[in-house]
Amino acid sequence: MKQILSSALALFFSVGSLVNVSAQQNAPTAKSGAIKTIIVDAGHGGPDVGAEGTQTNEAAITLQVARKLATVMRTELKGINILETRTTSALPGGLTNAKAANRYRADFANRNNGDLFISLHCNSAGRKPGGWYIQRVIGRKAHTRTITVGKGRHKKHKKQTYYTNIYEDVWVENKARGTETYIWAVGKNDQKVNSMKNVDDEDSNYYNEETGGGADAPSMPDANDPAERVRMLIYAQNYFRKSYSLASLVEKNFVQDGRLSRGVQQRNHKGIWVLQATGMPSVLVEMGFISNKEDEAFLMSTAGQDEIVNSILAAVKTYVDKYSTVSPGSLAINGGAQ
Repeated sequence: MKQILSSALALFFSVGSLVNVSAQQNAPTAKSGAIKTIIVDAGHGGPDVGAEGTQTNEAAITLQVARKLATVMRTELKGINILETRTTSALPGGLTNAKAANRYRADFANRNNGDLFISLHCNSAGRKPGGWYIQRVIGRKAHTRTITVGKGRHKKHKKQTYYTNIYEDVWVENKARGTETYIWAVGKNDQKVNSMKNVDDEDSNYYNEETGGGADAPSMPDANDPAERVRMLIYAQNYFRKSYSLASLVEKNFVQDGRLSRGVQQRNHKGIWVLQATGMPSVLVEMGFISNKEDEAFLMSTAGQDEIVNSILAAVKTYVDKYSTVSPGSLAINGGAQ
């Protein structure tokens, strides 16, 4: 692998100007350096309801919050195009397969030259939403039985004492709660590039079954091309830095609004494939634990949803102010490394 990357670096720098020209051709809207398009993604949908609470499910909550967030962004972020991956209860793209829908999400963001991707989700923990009962031993009960010992004329009957446990049902509350915002692991950028190719091979049949393939089917960068691989690693590092910046702002605002924050987290490619497949800074916001009754009530309430929207909006505003321009020589890919 080291030899491949060394060769790739040499090749990359020898054709650096060609790579930059190609990147600019793929993303003409990024030349001005402005953040022009933000993608708001409501996680799950249709038959893929996601995590379930005692009263609602993840797909319903993410749609409600995403719609509110997109609406307020259009009002507050003038001049920025706000696009939504889904606006109904169905999976995006009219698809029926969750894996194909995730590919559609990534392709939708990339085709529209997104500069920022925000995916909304609800967390879950424990065996059952709300909580569950377990049996606990609280004592022992004595019993007497008659047993036979010996044989023939030596046979005797005697009483024997034995014990059984006494149980009681104890309610265990599903206590996990709070917010988390996810990005991918910076230490796994090379693995991230590999996972993009692996997932492309693994899931392409799902997408083709749903869409019929053809010209509209999404394409992924060729991770086997050394120059392309190095280019992907470079913008992956750039996107990581900016994704972490936004994720930190989101969690900071949640804390300021009185929410319990579990911080900025990292996942492997299986958990956040859509973040890895979008050629732009991207975050996945876990707005709360739908498996926790208190969090679920907050997520369902108008006041709670408005608070979540305002926290994310404030973070995005700060992010836009910070990254509204691109320094000379920045690499522009799929809508720009905003």
